[in-house]
Amino acid sequence: MQFFFLLCVLILPSLSLSTNSSSSCPIDFNYVNTFPWDTSACTTTTTTTAAAAAATQNCCQTLRSLIGIGLANHLKKTSTFLLPNQQTSISCLSDFQSHLSSVAVRQPFSDCLITATEFVAHPSNCAGIVTLSDWVDNAGPTTTLDSTCDEDLTGFLRCSSCLDAGMAVNSRLVSLSQNSTKCFTFTVLYVAGIVSSLGPEDIPTADCILGIPLLKPRSNKRSNKKTIIFAISGALVGVIIIIFLVVILVYRKRHNNRKQTGFDRDYVRNVKARVLPNTGAKWFRISELDLATNGFSRENFIGQGGFGIVYKGTLSDGTVVAVKKMTSFDIEADNDFVNEAEIISKIRHRNLLPLRGFCATSDPMQGNERYLVYDFMPNGSLHDHIFNKTTSNRRLSWPQRKSIILDVAKGLSYLHNGIKPAIFHRDIKATNILLDSNMKALVADFGLAKQSRDGQSQMTTRVAGTYGYVAPEYALYGQLTEKSDVYSFGIIVLEIMSGRKVLEEVKGGNSGTVLIADWVWEMVRSGRIEEVFDSMGEDGTLPKGVMSRFVRIGLLCAHAMVALRPTIWEALKMLDGDIDIPRLADRPLPLSHESFRTSFNRSNMSLWSSSEGSGASSSLNT
Repeated sequence: MQFFFLLCVLILPSLSLSTNSSSSCPIDFNYVNTFPWDTSACTTTTTTTAAAAAATQNCCQTLRSLIGIGLANHLKKTSTFLLPNQQTSISCLSDFQSHLSSVAVRQPFSDCLITATEFVAHPSNCAGIVTLSDWVDNAGPTTTLDSTCDEDLTGFLRCSSCLDAGMAVNSRLVSLSQNSTKCFTFTVLYVAGIVSSLGPEDIPTADCILGIPLLKPRSNKRSNKKTIIFAISGALVGVIIIIFLVVILVYRKRHNNRKQTGFDRDYVRNVKARVLPNTGAKWFRISELDLATNGFSRENFIGQGGFGIVYKGTLSDGTVVAVKKMTSFDIEADNDFVNEAEIISKIRHRNLLPLRGFCATSDPMQGNERYLVYDFMPNGSLHDHIFNKTTSNRRLSWPQRKSIILDVAKGLSYLHNGIKPAIFHRDIKATNILLDSNMKALVADFGLAKQSRDGQSQMTTRVAGTYGYVAPEYALYGQLTEKSDVYSFGIIVLEIMSGRKVLEEVKGGNSGTVLIADWVWEMVRSGRIEEVFDSMGEDGTLPKGVMSRFVRIGLLCAHAMVALRPTIWEALKMLDGDIDIPRLADRPLPLSHESFRTSFNRSNMSLWSSSEGSGASSSLNT
């Protein structure tokens, strides 16, 4: 991973090294003489043409890493990424070459460079970023980099966590401008120069972030011999990888129109084979999606969640769609993509978001790219209407809330009872319930859905879902049944009825986080159920008896004890008034109680696959 960061950051195409500029260089390159970097790649004499070529490539890679220290120090000093103009760049490169010569580096740095403006600051480099102020405007005042990369990066775990955070921030920046070429460069310079409290000349920081080869301590002759063997082997492997990546970079540059050529046919064939035929889902070419979204432009960017970036698009026939580009590139993300494609292609229901199609390509630098194409939902998500007061034009009325609750129940009932084997959604929450132009609710995002085994309870070690919405028995013990979805549905009902979030901070003598079901239970138990109702603008005409029934059904569905919850079919019948609601049993201690905190904190550290907030599916809309 360090090697990948190094290439992304320091394949810095370049400038002519003419020295006839009068501009002075603002970077102090004295560290070239004092920093313990391994100069052997640039000072070793070779005897054959092939070895000389390999040595040149290896040396260039080392020098690109080394100049990163100077660029990071420049950012720290001036709050500007890269240099102000070409004349200053020429002066800096000349100065850098002089310091290299003083340590017996014979390799001209000019031979390692490609273009003439690489070190010059320009808005096209990365989402319009030139200064730290621009960085804050695009990446935000704080990112995960600030908490994972700010201290000593010695050791694999600390370094790996920092690199993972860098990947996430880079993905966010690239999503803002698809034509960016140096977002990884900026991310790494930002970490080394700004985030790291130890600075870019700190040895672990330079090793982890910039990938600079370090000078090894002297050892006995036998150890030196082994070191030389391993160094030569590593250099040869490195050269092969460098050549391969350079070829890829050239390929990407010549094919910037994102044509479908070069996709991983085995990968696509595997996904197609798992999706049932004749389901109406279409396999899109990447060129179609590129055209529909205007090159995945920032103007068409809708939102971003934990697993994807979503763009609005218009197909050639005029159909408006939402295109979700998956942003995680590990095996688990591939499985979730195939899982969603497989499951949602099997189902058709008026309260389940239809999947219009798929797209899978191969990206040389990022691996398999995956896209899901949905119908566009113009009224956004349920979360937008009950929690986001700035984007909601008006409060949802009681008829709208009632209709949404019934729609969600019908969609879940179909998943549990309308197909065999049943499907457990596992991530029912406000951001995964979308609203069409008529405010009809559709359940979305089946990336975590799981098929049952003939309706039987299952035990799983991979607990998926969102904190607060996940049933206690599933979160703590991995026990998955249809009533796990019922619990999440109950939480949704209480959110819709109260306008409160599933978890809210309470201040005062009993400060802490309160689960909505515990708060509603206290209101009902003390005879204050009407205090649960959210403001709906129709206080004089509201059917409070029916509303009270919905609140009690929500409490029943969100009961901590599995046996006391109804099935979703029974809950739907209760909502329709076809069967009576059983007496509400007492609830156990609130899940925020001290006796539960240790267990929940432990499971939260290791089991949650997504956190509360706007998920990717919640952004398949405006």
